Amino acid sequence: MHTVKRAVILAAGTGTRMRPVTLSTPKPLVRVNGVRMIDTAIRGLRANGICEIYVVTGWLREQFRPLAEEYPGLSLIENPWFGTCNNISSLYAAREHLEDAIILDGDQLIRNPQVLAPEFDRSGYNAVWTDAPTGEWLLTVEDGVVTACSRTGGAHGWQLFSVSRWTAQDGRRLRRHLELEFEGRRNRDIYWDDVALFCHPNDYRLGVRPMEPGDVAEVDSLAELAALDPGYRRYLTEEA
Repeated sequence: MHTVKRAVILAAGTGTRMRPVTLSTPKPLVRVNGVRMIDTAIRGLRANGICEIYVVTGWLREQFRPLAEEYPGLSLIENPWFGTCNNISSLYAAREHLEDAIILDGDQLIRNPQVLAPEFDRSGYNAVWTDAPTGEWLLTVEDGVVTACSRTGGAHGWQLFSVSRWTAQDGRRLRRHLELEFEGRRNRDIYWDDVALFCHPNDYRLGVRPMEPGDVAEVDSLAELAALDPGYRRYLTEEA
């Protein structure tokens, strides 16, 4: 068994699909029923004894500064490329902290802190089994190992969520591959998850950590935000 020693939270994006809310507030700091989304992740990590936390910031980064005072052990990392590159740039900015690490997005709601438990047996992603069709990334698993990933979704597979764990060895490997893609090949328009799942799939033997539906809520749009918190419905009315 391996144990997570540190966490990297990606929080640099501009959240364009949640405008106008995110014009003045970074998406991870948007409150859902009174609680900032990123707080659900940080509190869940700390509840599991993971206090070495790195938050990668970009858009409106100055608003994240109070987090370092609120949560001992939390450090901020600036992503200078957030406005021109995809989120591979955020993990590249935090590449020194990927050994025995859990990586997650700051713009999701962690409803069940147990999904952030530190013990794990192999690198891989939290996922929910779905028989129904989905447009989200879908993993195929054979004998406990991910053998394929569909970016366009499908049915009867493991829906990937933005929570993943990496052993020390795989963390070092992931760092090398990030440097290769971002620096060497200047491959800057991809998601960081592409690095292991599509660019170098034969160099990893990833697994899945099963979750239940609802353990993690991904908030990708203004409509999804309003569905979770009725206080935002007025923005949908204004759009209409």
